[in-house]
Amino acid sequence: MAELAEQRRAKQPLQYPSAGSTFKRPEGYFAGKLVQDAGLKGKTIGGAQVSEKHSGFLINIGGATAQDILDLIAFCQKEVKDKFGVTLETEVKIVGEE
Repeated sequence: MAELAEQRRAKQPLQYPSAGSTFKRPEGYFAGKLVQDAGLKGKTIGGAQVSEKHSGFLINIGGATAQDILDLIAFCQKEVKDKFGVTLETEVKIVGEE
């Protein structure tokens, strides 16, 4: 258990608030790798950022609003679709007002 916890700390941006892995794994791909290969690692909108530690996580680097996160999700989806023709679906569930 301790070894698994250490691996998680080493690979995931646990020092920042996040909802966990943002996108589902598309068949035949890794979502984080697609986001990274699209050049989005470190991309920020407001206080939301594509984690530089693991591109599959969108994190709150300070003061991110829900809209910042939603805008960053949409931006990542568009860029990955435009560059690789792959549709990223969210793994996180979006709740609240539309």
